[in-house]
Parts: sequence; C-alpha cells; structure tokens
Amino acid sequence: GRMEGRMEENYKGPERRKYPRIPATFVLNYRIKEIPDDYDLTQSKNVSQGGILITTNQYFEKGVHLEITIRFPFLPGKVQLIGEVVSCKEKVKGLIYDTRIKFVNLDPSISEKIGEYLQRFSKK
Repeated sequence: GRMEGRMEENYKGPERRKYPRIPATFVLNYRIKEIPDDYDLTQSKNVSQGGILITTNQYFEKGVHLEITIRFPFLPGKVQLIGEVVSCKEKVKGLIYDTRIKFVNLDPSISEKIGEYLQRFSKK
C-alpha cells in the first residue's frame, strides 16, 4: 500500500543525507573544469558540509566536475573549489536547473568552517 512506500522513504532519509542542509544564498561563479574562461554567475539555494545546491542555466550530466569560485560570509576573500554534479533537475524549461553538487577534495579547514556555520545556523 501507499503507507509502506512512505515509511521506506523516511527511513532512507537520514542515512542518505550525511549532513544537515540549510537554506543559504551565496554568490558564486562556476564553469566546467575543462573549459577555461567560461564562468557563469549564480547563487546557491542551500548548503551542507558535503555539498551545495545551485541554480544553473544549463543541464549538467551527473559526474561532471565544476570549478566553483564562491564567496562565503564566514571566510575572507573568494574560495575556489571543485564540485561534482550529483543531480540536475529542470525547474524552468530550458532556462533554470537545480544542480546539486558534492564537494570534491575540499580543504579540511574550509569544510570545518562550513560545519561551524551550519551549526550556528541550525541552533537559531
């Protein structure tokens, strides 16, 4: 029945998401790693210690690596990081996509700062 399916979904939840996500709007540039000088400007929708959800104006295949330059409010200057596309969903046909990104080889000190930020945020 329908209830069973729902139970199972809930069960998967915590395990699949290792990190809590919080709504967060950070301005960032992104480009496909192999294509220099082709940066697009966008902003994030939410962030976790393991990744970030951004809106993009094109569809990205799962597994594509993006180079991201982002400005976090809790870090001086801009941070460059690599993200791997985990999923990409069309929001507005041909225009806006929700692209979920997993951080790859993120500097532990940055990861820690993101973690602190998330904790501060989730306590509010």
